[in-house]
Amino acid sequence: MATEFQAGSTRILYDADCLTAVSLEWVQPEFWRLRAAVLAELGGRGQALAVDTGDGQAVLRRYLRGGWAARLSRDRYLFTGYGRCRPFREWRILARLHATGLPVPRPLMASCERSGLSYQGALVTSRIADALPLSQLLAVLTQADWEELAVTLMRFFGAGLVHPDLNPGNVLRDEGGRWYLIDFDRARIGRGPVRPDRMLARLERALARSPHYRAGLLPGLLSRA
Repeated sequence: MATEFQAGSTRILYDADCLTAVSLEWVQPEFWRLRAAVLAELGGRGQALAVDTGDGQAVLRRYLRGGWAARLSRDRYLFTGYGRCRPFREWRILARLHATGLPVPRPLMASCERSGLSYQGALVTSRIADALPLSQLLAVLTQADWEELAVTLMRFFGAGLVHPDLNPGNVLRDEGGRWYLIDFDRARIGRGPVRPDRMLARLERALARSPHYRAGLLPGLLSRA
């Protein structure tokens, strides 16, 4: 159940079915480091940490800018309302996908800390246990694995998902062979199935850099899925 509360200039959105209590400290990396609860530092410009909450493993991701925008501000975004901030939008996308049974991390908590005309944000999600990104699996995947990935992607596209950063680092596979998508910042869900051409082209370009990938394999499978 989506629940919100506000403390000063910070508003928190969290899943009350998973979390009976939340703290503003949860979105601070220092909080977890001081408790030796950081399990791993994950990719993406250093903004993500795998942490042990005591009730299970989670991923804390701070919203940080890259490229030229980072020269202006690495972690601040224009504030246009709590409901429109990037952490809250991503939390709601994840909640909607998770509720329909699609393989995504469960959203636990999102924060938006306003300061004048700007804000800082963070997102906490459940961690997918023993999962590796597609980028690290290319040498060992079988034809059946690729076919299962194609079916999974078609489920997302059929649900109307537009993922702006579909790349091999945002596609995970757990030890049981189940595929997941992560990182839904700036994603959206339409009212019906989408044309995945641009998303697949981006993924295909990244995969084609590996000698372990046969060009056109995944789009070909998707066309038949």
